[in-house]
Amino acid sequence: MQKADKSFFRKIINLSGKAINQYKMIEANDRVLVAVSGGKDSLSLLDILVERRKFLPIDYEIHAIHVITDDVPYEIDKDFLARFCIELDVTLHLITTHAGIEEKSDKKPCFTCSWNRRKELFDFARKNGFKKVAFGHHLDDAIETLMMNMLMHANISSIPGKLSMFNGDIEVIRPLIFLTNAEMIRYSEMKEFVSLKKECPYEDHTMRYATRQMIHQFEKLNPQARINLFKSMSNIDEEYLPKV
Repeated sequence: MQKADKSFFRKIINLSGKAINQYKMIEANDRVLVAVSGGKDSLSLLDILVERRKFLPIDYEIHAIHVITDDVPYEIDKDFLARFCIELDVTLHLITTHAGIEEKSDKKPCFTCSWNRRKELFDFARKNGFKKVAFGHHLDDAIETLMMNMLMHANISSIPGKLSMFNGDIEVIRPLIFLTNAEMIRYSEMKEFVSLKKECPYEDHTMRYATRQMIHQFEKLNPQARINLFKSMSNIDEEYLPKV
């Protein structure tokens, strides 16, 4: 491995560690369930958590889970995922569920599928004693969500680094929250992670893609726009906001 590659990997581990420490995401003897969709971010997250644990004075359990929705033609390479988890010495849980997209035709398929997968995921976590559920959302996901919520829902909110749910029974954690999409792409390419076998035909990226392009335009005005948008969420001057 070249020196530049080693430096990059160290940067990724350090930034994820910074997020974990700042938000107190993982502590000694925790049981962490990593939601693996099969995309670059969730595979990278699993890899990073295992790699980081090697250098810590504490230990914690890491398990991976992938929820298969039988009425959605979205497919990962399950053989690759199984081999990957064996190499990492991580237990993999595969769950098959039915979203009922045709039965719930009054709702958008993406919403129905996502809601059902989250339900199955959290049910599994609670029944099997996992207090921490980790998702692979990164910095770009956070600022895109912030802007979409402002534009579409007149609401200033995003995806937090840590979120307590079900009266504290489960904490959702996002160790990649300080990492950009570009960094995750580079990490996954260097690790040679495989792509999905079948993309979901229901998934609509229109609004997120438009928001992403808007952020690119902001960066032409100020190269720090992406980072500034992220930092603005912890630097709110309510005194200087109009009350509508």
